[in-house]
Amino acid sequence: MAADQHAVMQALGYKKFSVLSHDRGGRVSHRLAMDFPDSVECLMVLDISPTLTMYENTTMEFAKGYWHWFFLIQPRPIPETLIGANPEFWLRNHMGRHAGTEIFDAQSWDEYLVGASNPESMHSMCEDYRAAATIDLIHDRADRELGKKLEMPLKVLWGEHGLVVKCFSPVEDWRKVTQNVSGKALPCGHYIPEELPQELLAQAELFFV
Repeated sequence: MAADQHAVMQALGYKKFSVLSHDRGGRVSHRLAMDFPDSVECLMVLDISPTLTMYENTTMEFAKGYWHWFFLIQPRPIPETLIGANPEFWLRNHMGRHAGTEIFDAQSWDEYLVGASNPESMHSMCEDYRAAATIDLIHDRADRELGKKLEMPLKVLWGEHGLVVKCFSPVEDWRKVTQNVSGKALPCGHYIPEELPQELLAQAELFFV
């Protein structure tokens, strides 16, 4: 996915660019910045620590809160079949547990439901999690063994009411894989773009000057 995104940006004529990414997108942008460091000028990630750090420091609290990580990586078609039986139930109990579903506007929620109701889309989502637990960890460990670190500025924002900060230390965790990191907590949960859009925009405008 990172290679695809880089190819798209190059095709559009953007040799250099900055990236702002949330959750799963942040994991893709981490790989994008690591594999194409000459293209990514600045990187902002939202409410995550590096994937390898999170898997290698799994605790009971993390496993209970992020149980879907371990459910979605099960062999096909176990999660696809169970979710496909009632996609809306899955979405409301998975996404709604963080801050309720009211933070999503009706059009966005409808798009989420359309995606979850599409067997191919749901399979793709599971494959993303499966990759995170397999090949992504291989790539991350290889970078660690080579001593590779991101050199572009990286800023991490996280929700002070979310689970990430309860189980991890985002700035310290990202410092292990980057030379130049900053970050702060915001008064919200996991869905920063939906919960605090104006604050996020202000932080982005300051960072991406």
